[in-house]
Amino acid sequence: MESTQGSTEGLTSTAQPPPTAERTPRPTLSAAAVISGALSAAAAVGVAWALGAGEWLTPPAFRAWQTVCVAIAVQALPFLVLGTLVSGAINAFVPAHVFSRLLPRKPALAVPVASAAGVVLPGCECASVPVAGSLIRRGVTPAAAFAFLLSAPAVNPVVLVATAVAFPAAPEMVAARLVASLATAAAMGWLWLRFGRERWLRMPARHTGHREGESRVSEFRRGFQHDFLHAGGFLVLGAMAAATFNVAVPDSVLQTFADHTWLSVLFLAGLAILLAVCSEADAFVAASLTGFSPTARLAFMVVGPMVDVKLIALQAGTFGRSFALRFSAATVVVAVAATFVTGWWLL
Repeated sequence: MESTQGSTEGLTSTAQPPPTAERTPRPTLSAAAVISGALSAAAAVGVAWALGAGEWLTPPAFRAWQTVCVAIAVQALPFLVLGTLVSGAINAFVPAHVFSRLLPRKPALAVPVASAAGVVLPGCECASVPVAGSLIRRGVTPAAAFAFLLSAPAVNPVVLVATAVAFPAAPEMVAARLVASLATAAAMGWLWLRFGRERWLRMPARHTGHREGESRVSEFRRGFQHDFLHAGGFLVLGAMAAATFNVAVPDSVLQTFADHTWLSVLFLAGLAILLAVCSEADAFVAASLTGFSPTARLAFMVVGPMVDVKLIALQAGTFGRSFALRFSAATVVVAVAATFVTGWWLL
């Protein structure tokens, strides 16, 4: 373990970018993300038009669509703001070495501790990937960093409170989300310890914590602005898509999936990957999908914060495409299995 840390630190010291590169402002939402989101929204509208034959654009149906869309966005917005505030504060004010000092030296023990750390150290999934890269650069075993990457956006206090608000009559949904997400994060960390290969992982060289010589307040402001605009855009698209599904897709089509346990879970797991709703807001989208079973809606909330289209792109850019494809595919399988077991046990 110590030799691995030493080699990692040596690699970091030789791969540091020049000072001017470290001071480059954090980018805003990329054009590719905007185009991808617009195409996703257009595709959802197109499918809904084909299924509903345009009847969903009548005044009563459109008013219902507006009501559902605005309700989801308004309910989720306070939690999105709170989550991005906390995430920005952690990135700007909490030194990265704090994480490595708190984790056990044995990787097998560090994995569950890192998974549990997500409960008290919240972070948006948009920020979890660069934070995990920062932890690896500072000597944290990759398995523990990946466990934290998965758990932090899924089981942090903001997300759990949002889930309780979204499901006021089903407090067991909060416990089920916590158990299934922690189990998935720990299992993926241990799987990486057993089967992971260094050649799959491209060590991150980009700095993500505090930059020497810069104001922490300005870093916090820039990080909050970036994360809020990025996640807020996906929240709006997710609310629009969820409203479209609720209003435009005929009940007979949804019932085809809802009547079959396996199909309903897989359908909502796939929907979570495509919609890419922020974890602070996905509970409200899941609560609006009333035609599906509690286990299927649990799958939406467990899979979404760990695997979606934007996270796959972020992982590919940070750790390499080879890692992102393998890790994302394995995470979906483990998350769906954990959802089934947890749903059978608690729901």
